[in-house]
This record gives sequence, C-alpha cells and structure tokens, in this order.
Amino acid sequence: MLYTTDGNGSMSEASQNKGVLLLPDLTIRGFRGIDDLSISRLGRVTLVAGKNGSGKTTLLEAVQVYAARGQYSVLNGLLLSREEFLEETDEEGITSSKTDWDALFHGRCISDDTRISIGPDDPTRQVRIQVFARPTVLSSSPDLLDDELMWVKVECQNRSIEFPMVSPSLQWSTRRPSPRSWGEVDFPTAVDCNYLGPDLSDNAKVARFWHSVALTDDEDFAVAALRLITNERIERVAVVGQGNRGTRLNQGRRVMLRIAGERTPVPLKSLGDGATRFFGIALALANSRNGFLIIDEVENGIHHSMQRALWKMVLQTALKNDVQVFAATHSWDCVRGFAQAVTELEDVDGVLVRLERHGDNTRAVEYSEEELRVAAEQGIEVR
Repeated sequence: MLYTTDGNGSMSEASQNKGVLLLPDLTIRGFRGIDDLSISRLGRVTLVAGKNGSGKTTLLEAVQVYAARGQYSVLNGLLLSREEFLEETDEEGITSSKTDWDALFHGRCISDDTRISIGPDDPTRQVRIQVFARPTVLSSSPDLLDDELMWVKVECQNRSIEFPMVSPSLQWSTRRPSPRSWGEVDFPTAVDCNYLGPDLSDNAKVARFWHSVALTDDEDFAVAALRLITNERIERVAVVGQGNRGTRLNQGRRVMLRIAGERTPVPLKSLGDGATRFFGIALALANSRNGFLIIDEVENGIHHSMQRALWKMVLQTALKNDVQVFAATHSWDCVRGFAQAVTELEDVDGVLVRLERHGDNTRAVEYSEEELRVAAEQGIEVR
C-alpha cells in the first residue's frame, strides 16, 4: 500500500496507484462467527465459496467494516440488517429494543480482553475494535451517572477514536473530555464501498447508480452489459418517476428500456431477474472506482451459461476502474465460470478461496491460478 503525507506531514492512506490492491491479504479475528481466519493472497477479484454457515457472509461484512474504518453507522447497520436486537424493560415497565452489540464479537460475549481485528497482516493497517465501560452522564438526566454505559474504541493506523454504544442522536456528555465526532477527528478516511446483497437491487439504488453514470462512457458500458445478457437491441435506458412506490401503480422509480422494434419503452424487470442482476452489477462496478465492491450470492438470477461472460465483465472492469471486488457464491456453475474467465484473462488477478468450518474454527483453502485452470478444463468441482 502506498501512502502520502497530508498537509500536516502525517501519513494518511491516499488513493492507491493503479493496480495496487487496498487489501492484498486479509486477517479476521474475533468478528461474529470467525475466531481467527487468515487469507494470504487476495486478488483484484476474490470469489469466496463454501457451504452454508462456513463464514462467507461474515467475511464480506468484515470487509465492509474495514472499508468504513469501524464507523458506528456501519457497525450498527450490520446488526440491524441481521435483526440482532435486545428488549429491555425499565422501572416503569416500558419495553424498548436496542441493537445487540455482543453479536459483533465472536462468542457473543464482551469482556475487557475482547477484541476485533480486521485488515491486512500488517497490524498497523488493521482496524481494531474493543468495548469498555466508562462513567457517563446523559444530558437528558444530568444528575444520573450511568456506570454501565459501554463505549467502543476503534484504532487504525496508530490513531484511535471512541464513541458510546448508543445512537449518536442521543444527547450525552461525559466527565472526561468528550470525544470528537467522526467528521472532526484526525482518523483515516473511509474507503468507498458498495454492497449488493443476494436480492435484486431496489429501484432507488439502481437509480442512484444510474444518475452518477448518465451521459458518460459508463452509461454505454452499462447498456452494453444489458445487451450482452438479453440479446435485445437495447437503444436507450432511463430512470423515470420519483420517490418510493405508493398506492398508485404509476408511482415510484422504474428503469425503462427503449428496445429497437418495440413501440413503447419496457421496464427493465420485464426482461427477468438475470438482466436486472447483470445491469445492477455493471452499474455498481462503474460506481466503485478506487474502492471496494461486495456482492453476496453473486450468481442469483443469472443463468449458468452466462457465468463466464459475467466474470469476464467483472474482471476486466474491476481492473479498468481500480475496483477490488469480493463476491460469495454457493454455485458450482458460478465457480466454473469464474475459473474459465480467470484462465482466459491473464492480465487480471482472480483468486478463489473456499471457506471450511471445523467445529468453531474457520479455515481458508486458497486455489492457485494453475489449480483454477485445471478445474476449468477438467470440470473439477472446488466448492
């Protein structure tokens, strides 16, 4: 990783030179279901395979935490997405819910020696997270000292920041110096990171991606990706409508296509899940320059005959746009298509990793380019 000095002469992680990976290798310790996992080599595109419960999604979440430098919104957002809630009843019998921060830590237990570390093998570049108790006074109850309020300490590149394990909107003060907000503290800048889940992207996300590429060369790229999977003579793409879908059928944003020979535009979703998924991945690649793109269950909706074409698009575009891609799959067709594409594109570094679970331990099996070539040629399953 290359670094530059900021205006104060201190070292900060800057935009990397073309071809230099943000994460050349990966170590995860103490995060959710992963106690200790090391992957010695990552690629421009890394495909993670493995059985259900092997830790694929946890690995993808760890990359999101690393990219965000442990920001509260991302940590809390992961808990919300997994419905990790606790219910508490106060002295007046009023029950409320809060996110269960114990679920972020391996074994779901927080103690003084509990730590999370995520990042390259170099400890100075890892994001490290720990939880501790600090006496805190809530300004809503200035006479009440809460000795049990937990705080989070995040460290990265020899800098650290602390924040309470409560919503940032909650008014609070402390008897120690108040920590500064994320926007004010001298802390490493988060890396741009886009995430595509197993389901089709909603119209709002597609519209956001599309508006950022409209009238640019990336628009032509996204339309070409649609033509590749649909074999339709697509002439134009537009996002129509505003806001979220309401009670009337014509409300909400929709992606509409102009197809040669058709009298009227047709919705993107009328072409099927494969076209929608393919288009979403193409747009996400265009919107992830110099950052990360994470795709869970990447094969969803895409026919096995199009897997090789999908991966050729992803590998070539990731290299062109300086994107580091992490994807997870259950599908052997997806793995085979990936292996075929990596074998054909010698200038792009694609890596396959299979996660295995043995009791409470997670192990990574890494495949060399030669092993991928043999698997592609002989149809050897490596899931």
